[in-house]
Amino acid sequence: MNRHSLRLRLVAGGIVAILIALAVSGAALIVLFERHVSRTLALELDVHLKQLLSNIDVDPQGKLVLMQPPVDPRFGDPLSGLYWQVGDDHGQLLRSRSLWESAVELPADRLSPGETHQHEAAGPGGQRVLVAERAITLSADGTPVTVRLAVAEDLARVSVATSAFTQDLSIALALLGCVLVVATWVQVGVGLHPLVALRRGIAEIRAGRVRHLPSSVPTEVLPLVEEVNALIDAQEHEIERSRGRAADLAHGLKTPLAALAADASRLRERGERVIASDIEAVGETMGRHVDRELARARARGRTRGGAATSAVVKPLVESIVATLARTPEGGRVKFENLVVQDLCLPIDRTDLAEVLGNLIENGARHAAGFVRISANNDRSSLVIEDDGEGIAPIYLSRVIERGARLDERGGAAGLGLAIVQDVLDAYEWGLELSRSDLGGLKATIAPQYPGVSAMPLRFQG
Repeated sequence: MNRHSLRLRLVAGGIVAILIALAVSGAALIVLFERHVSRTLALELDVHLKQLLSNIDVDPQGKLVLMQPPVDPRFGDPLSGLYWQVGDDHGQLLRSRSLWESAVELPADRLSPGETHQHEAAGPGGQRVLVAERAITLSADGTPVTVRLAVAEDLARVSVATSAFTQDLSIALALLGCVLVVATWVQVGVGLHPLVALRRGIAEIRAGRVRHLPSSVPTEVLPLVEEVNALIDAQEHEIERSRGRAADLAHGLKTPLAALAADASRLRERGERVIASDIEAVGETMGRHVDRELARARARGRTRGGAATSAVVKPLVESIVATLARTPEGGRVKFENLVVQDLCLPIDRTDLAEVLGNLIENGARHAAGFVRISANNDRSSLVIEDDGEGIAPIYLSRVIERGARLDERGGAAGLGLAIVQDVLDAYEWGLELSRSDLGGLKATIAPQYPGVSAMPLRFQG
């Protein structure tokens, strides 16, 4: 997948959006969790503070008395992180065993009776603690005594809980991110599937199997499909016009060529044999060019318009062989048709007849006495071989070059091998010439791009 891929761009954009969303959500969840733990801690301190309030008193001598300390065992463990202390305005101070010999540093603010304050302060051992404090007024023999009660807990508990939550949340968000990335990939694939179907439809049109793209597509793709179908219709119309003009031009040249042949014949009767032969050669060359252009126009018109075409090979070969057997050149040759009965080629029957007719006729003309027609092992191509002298390697390498024409040599008949290649090109098939095991020429016709854009062989039955 290259960097210009639409799928890659959509997936990359989705991944970036997922990462941003997960990062923002994770940060927000951590903040909310920290606030939740802090509120829980504050509620616990308020409970401990109420326990102190219900058990603190002043004796007649004005001495602070704690009838029952808070029940949490952490108050009895030195530096456990949970502390309480009670002091009055006369300097008395009661404190939990967990404070050991230290005290919680409270701010020098004045508390309103019955009001609870919560704030952070410095605790024993450099701890940072959350303090809940409250002031009450007690009476000692009628003398009012202001008592200040405080409960504190180490804020490290909040940090530890937040760190553990962050670690667990990171794992959960990573798994969620993986699931979302996979879901994004699937979603993009589903969203782009109409484009894949569109590409396949265009390939079907290019191969000649269908004429238009199907209109049963999503609404977003429908305008593109309609434009492509309109373009195909306009192209077919223009191709049809071009074929008509080519046919008109070719048929328009037939009459002058016939007249030229008649003039050559009269010159020959008058004894002007050299001039007559030159004129006949020129007329024959022009005729071959006309026939070639007609064949090319017809073949390309068929492949670019209309439904798929195909032809059964074996009966067509039998018909061509039967016709050639009645000619002087074909009568001296034995033909062997090894093509299987159900083999079909995705080529119009008339065009395939011109291709096979020229190849088999060429084999019969140059064979010593044997011509074989067969398909290769996987039945993906056709092979025509003869036992003649073949083509010299120097000519063979030139012939198979793009644009080379065998029919420019004298003696060629019909459309010639060049027109065979032109007809095959229209169907995206190719002609390959090599040396046969029989000793002569081996002509192989096969798809130019098997598995990509060329139409595969189809089998009946």
